[in-house]
Amino acid sequence: MIHRNIKTTHYVSLPFLLSVLICGTLCADELQISGIFTDRAVIQRDRPIPVWGTTKADAKVTVEFAGQSKSATAAANGSWQVLLEPLPANASGSSMFIESEQQRIELHDLLVGEVWYASGQSNMQMKLAACAKKIEAISKIANFPETANIRMIRIDDHDSPKPLRHRKKQSTWQRDTPNNRAQQSAVAYFFARHLHAELKVPIGIIEGSWGGKPVEGFIPRDQFQRHASLQPILSLAEQNKLEQLSRLEGGVIVRNTAGMPARIFNARVAPIAPFAVRGFIWYQGESNAGRGEDPRNYRIKMQALIEGWRAAWNQSDLPFYFVQLPAFNNSATGWIRLREEQRRSLEIPQTGMAVTIDLRDSDIHPSNKLDVGNRLARWALAKTYDQDIEFSGPLFQAAIIEKDSIRVEFDNAMNGLMIARKEGINSPVPTPNAELAHFELADETGEWQPAQATIEGSIVRVSSPRIKNPKAVRYACSGDPENANLYNQTGLPASPFCSDLQLLPWASASPN
Repeated sequence: MIHRNIKTTHYVSLPFLLSVLICGTLCADELQISGIFTDRAVIQRDRPIPVWGTTKADAKVTVEFAGQSKSATAAANGSWQVLLEPLPANASGSSMFIESEQQRIELHDLLVGEVWYASGQSNMQMKLAACAKKIEAISKIANFPETANIRMIRIDDHDSPKPLRHRKKQSTWQRDTPNNRAQQSAVAYFFARHLHAELKVPIGIIEGSWGGKPVEGFIPRDQFQRHASLQPILSLAEQNKLEQLSRLEGGVIVRNTAGMPARIFNARVAPIAPFAVRGFIWYQGESNAGRGEDPRNYRIKMQALIEGWRAAWNQSDLPFYFVQLPAFNNSATGWIRLREEQRRSLEIPQTGMAVTIDLRDSDIHPSNKLDVGNRLARWALAKTYDQDIEFSGPLFQAAIIEKDSIRVEFDNAMNGLMIARKEGINSPVPTPNAELAHFELADETGEWQPAQATIEGSIVRVSSPRIKNPKAVRYACSGDPENANLYNQTGLPASPFCSDLQLLPWASASPN
């Protein structure tokens, strides 16, 4: 049951109050606070703290929290917002009181720490319990004692044609316990667990993923209008010309209303903003690169997504860290192109990408979400929290043609490269006598041939006896490259790459 004490001088039945909170039907005279605020919430430290809701028009609302007391007057439509001053981290539970015209809401056991919004599709939504069934070490972690300073809330409202001011489906913040943990996003949990271990402050995760959904549903409507290549998607969708939309270059297959532009954003992001957060983590792409789907322009969609979310929070520099699609199914050529689209999305400021090409699994939902969460956390610790740690594996920087070979230069390889093999959740083991796998060269006609690759300190030299005048180079550009074995000395994997996007296939198999 939602633990909110609402006191008033008039008798109001508990069932009525619960119906108001759960269905989102707001009485004009009823004091309400946004549904993201519940008992056990984590409040973002060191940032202004917006607190908002609705009540009677022109009523005065006062919010008290952590020694602060601030008031605001409700607008004509009943909406109100109070902005509290930034607070330092605090692991001792505090109460928040909201009062207006003899009505009072009490929220208890609120912590102050670091808050992140996690979203995407089924690989972000995948529960820890599902991973624990396949990997014994994760099963043990799932049964660790509770961590009261890690809190999570799941946002699973249905899609909406218009941005919602208030959530329609209520949920509450949950303390980290073995029972609660098992039902949470595994990626988000391991991300939070790593941050908590390093930062020693409370960590809150708001998780709003939705399995099987394309990125279009998560992008705010106005962002489609800002990007010329995305305008046809919005136009065709709103005219319900879905077959034509599926054939559009960089289009999308809309399988249900949640795949329509902005419908998920309207329900799972709009009602949450501007709840103070540190940043976002994201794991999505499968539904933009599957059977019959066209992954082209995905990086433009990523830009629209990121800029749109930052605009919703009115913070243009909020960090956005995302997961590159893992190895899966050699017939899934759309995944090859989408991974490259993701890598090139790193050109967007304040972004980072967790590479997962070495986390092979027979399932489209790899069970090793431990490495995924930890690799995302490395980006956050290095780039957001200024820790001096390696945060990424080698990222393609340049391909320099030197007669009959190509010298490949990388970022994040300052301390050198290595060949290694990864098994399960164990750290990669160096295998210096092995050959580098999955390097290819393109000849002058654009035809690809397998190539030999050797490490020379922080670069890789690639050549082939079949090709005297190489035109381009690529690495791990197949759906499911077995043993993608290029790492930096920290043990973080190199991202797949292609030096010439025009030579990279994109078309997936047509749907049945």
